[in-house]
Amino acid sequence: MTPGTKSSLPLSTGGDDVVVLVDPGDGALGVASKLEAHREGRLHRAVSVVLFDDDGRLLMQRRADDKYHSGGLWSNTACGHPRPGESVRDAAKRRLLDELGIQDCDVTPVDHFVYFAELEGGLVEHELDHVVVGRWNGTATPDPREVSETRWVEQDRLLQELAEQPGRFTAWVRSVVYHACRSQAELAVGGSDAAQAIIGQPPSRRRGFPCGAPTTPR
Repeated sequence: MTPGTKSSLPLSTGGDDVVVLVDPGDGALGVASKLEAHREGRLHRAVSVVLFDDDGRLLMQRRADDKYHSGGLWSNTACGHPRPGESVRDAAKRRLLDELGIQDCDVTPVDHFVYFAELEGGLVEHELDHVVVGRWNGTATPDPREVSETRWVEQDRLLQELAEQPGRFTAWVRSVVYHACRSQAELAVGGSDAAQAIIGQPPSRRRGFPCGAPTTPR
């Protein structure tokens, strides 16, 4: 199956409580409950969205404090898990609406990576994460059950914060930001020296980015 395309798996009535299990090539293997996948560290499909405004700033969110993991931490614009039979693009649009009330925003999948991270409460993130970007200028209306607050942040400032204060951010956001920023044409042809120096290398080789970009389970 082509990564990110619709599968023949039936849509479960579990909705967001069900994730699609995949192999390292993003081939669908079956489904599992979200909690089961995160307790057992089973590789599953995920989507992470990054929205840029016309000034090149990124829209960031702070996760609600009572989320089942990573509560209160800053992360990318939105994230979630494609449902069985749902494309990556459609999942991204659904999560933008559910989390931030953002509609009619065109988004484009740009890359994907596999990562593994141990979280609090005995949970494990082992995901094949599709990075999706979009251009949007507006004011979000967050669902407080999902998001505590949002902010627009300049790329250089975000990269500095990620390097100096990694504990304020989710385990996956550094790799997501790396892939999202690398996809932006304006960064490839311009941008500050600081941004070029950091984005020009994979996160695993950058000082202050210990979690790295594409990683495999240990």
